[in-house]
Amino acid sequence: MIRTVKPKTAKAKRALKEKEPKLVENVKQALFVPGQTSNKLLHDAMVDLSSLKKPDMKRFDRKNEIRPFEDPAPLEFFSEKNDCSLLVLSTTSKKRRNNLTFVRTFGYKIYDMVELMIVNNYKLLEDFKAKTFAVGLKPMFSFQGSAFDTHPVYKHLKSLFLDFFRGTVTDLYDVAGLQHVISVTLQGDFQDGEPLPNVLFRVYRLRTYRSEQGGRKLPRVELQETGPRFDFKIGRIQSPSPEMEKEARRKPKQLNTKTVKNVDMDPMGDKLGRIHMGKQDLNKLQTRKMKGLKSRFDQDQEDDDVEEYINDEEEELNDGEELNDEAENSEEDTYGEEFVTAEDIDEPSTKRQKKK
Repeated sequence: MIRTVKPKTAKAKRALKEKEPKLVENVKQALFVPGQTSNKLLHDAMVDLSSLKKPDMKRFDRKNEIRPFEDPAPLEFFSEKNDCSLLVLSTTSKKRRNNLTFVRTFGYKIYDMVELMIVNNYKLLEDFKAKTFAVGLKPMFSFQGSAFDTHPVYKHLKSLFLDFFRGTVTDLYDVAGLQHVISVTLQGDFQDGEPLPNVLFRVYRLRTYRSEQGGRKLPRVELQETGPRFDFKIGRIQSPSPEMEKEARRKPKQLNTKTVKNVDMDPMGDKLGRIHMGKQDLNKLQTRKMKGLKSRFDQDQEDDDVEEYINDEEEELNDGEELNDEAENSEEDTYGEEFVTAEDIDEPSTKRQKKK
């Protein structure tokens, strides 16, 4: 345990503030420590792995006498002193040749450890002539093998690799930043009781070409191996205790999103809401204020007016027909009364009238 001293300068205060627990933690730093029995191959392997982790890494040059499974105190001391939660220790022996021990810490205490031994089929970065990728970019991962989702050992390895190389956690992605892929493949199948197969670690760089079908919008993608290339044999594994695992997976209450009733999120991240409403009277619905949409111009009222107008016309027509019928009947009754014959007309007088 490192003795804490009250900071006297602004720089020391900022350094201690960076180490304090946060709701959203910083990017995990990796520390590469050479063991007392490390050799040139392990040194080159750690240099290549640290290049994949840049710039979130630190590397020691001096060898240290550390036996992590017997006494993990030195690793916990290095983790707290350098503020690194990921460590890689290189050791070799007659029983475990070219061994890399991957260590994760929680609260500067050992969380879990995995031993991966490099098999003779390896190839370093300097052995590849291909162009590498830019520093600080997030890699894409490809885990090939169903055991990475079912077998506890390979699930542990998958969690370790994702945690080691994931970098900054962000929701913003740029296609131009997707330049390399880390492929982890299971070498063959196995049954229960058989020795676990090796894990093939490969790194590829994405190269895009103009395709005949898609053009520039949908290019043709090819993978070019850039290294390093390792075949890992699984050694000893130390899993975390249930209490520490529960504590490490616990989320602060401030980060727990409150579930809002009738509000969902679709796969694209858009918020969708569900509203429950009663029966609406669409006649009273407020719409755009126009002269033609006023109540006196309603379609129902116009239909009523038209019906009333048609009824009035029908009544007038019926009244007119009744009057015509009465007139015809009266003419029939009086026919012949006003008719005068020639015999009924008096003859004109022949006498001259006296002049007054």
